[in-house]
Amino acid sequence: MRIHTARLTAGLLLACALAATNTGNAAPPATSTAPATASAANSLEAEQEAAFKAAKAVQKAGPADIPLRDQAHLKLPEGYIWVPTPAAAQLMRSMGNRTDDTFIGAIFPADDADWMAVVKFVKEGYIKDDDAKDWNADDLLKSLKEGTEAANEERAKRGIPGIEVTGWAQKPQYEAQTHRLVWSALSKKKGDTGDRQGVNYNTYALGRDGYLSLNLITNAKDLDTYKPDAAKLLAALQYDDGKKYADFNSSTDKVAAYGLAALVAGVAVKKLGLFALALAFLAKFAKIAVVAGGAALWGIAKIFKKKTPEA
Repeated sequence: MRIHTARLTAGLLLACALAATNTGNAAPPATSTAPATASAANSLEAEQEAAFKAAKAVQKAGPADIPLRDQAHLKLPEGYIWVPTPAAAQLMRSMGNRTDDTFIGAIFPADDADWMAVVKFVKEGYIKDDDAKDWNADDLLKSLKEGTEAANEERAKRGIPGIEVTGWAQKPQYEAQTHRLVWSALSKKKGDTGDRQGVNYNTYALGRDGYLSLNLITNAKDLDTYKPDAAKLLAALQYDDGKKYADFNSSTDKVAAYGLAALVAGVAVKKLGLFALALAFLAKFAKIAVVAGGAALWGIAKIFKKKTPEA
């Protein structure tokens, strides 16, 4: 396995050059911009190369049994690659994303598929699911839009583009028997008149102490293609004995301050920030993916793919 350094460098330089010419202002003389552009490209390339190297050093290819904190195990199927934190967090930062202490790791396809999945465990207590039978998808979408608009104020302070929710890619669905929740909202940069939309396909597995979140990120046009991957990975998440939803003890265990609907209409607003950060990264280096191996979203899936040895 090798990192496509030459192609990545070319992509970064091209992206920076395009960014410089699309600001709406006259570009400074080439003699003053070229060194700065090359320096920025080289710096980001070095950061990404270091992150890729760290990720590849600890990656695990399925089939594999992956422990998820003290809560569960992921029976990683064949065809998928697991990268644990802190290497996964380093990789996320190199792509313009932030992580917190809920972040466990990331999953990538072993082939050329165009997606990645972020795995987290949020230990906020037992989440009551009795509100799922009464929720209204239209009301949840309205709350999600309003919350996202309010969160844009904070994004603006951080220099991150605002986003807007345009609709459901999949309305919230909850399976009471398995305690699994799935939903997905379509998002785009605020004010963007183009047809480019991103999607976070959110799947949750509820447990005794909180919930596991598996967030698959891809292009909206590819979602139907990769939904089976998300379903397969969600099914591969299994809580350990004593940590399952059914193990809840009302006399001793903490109950979360919010119900199941908040995972869509409240907490979800924060999760959409991941897509906002991804958009900021893509906006700045829009051509990386095209040049660095052909993956339209991240341009990094191929670094984990086994290569045929060259003569």
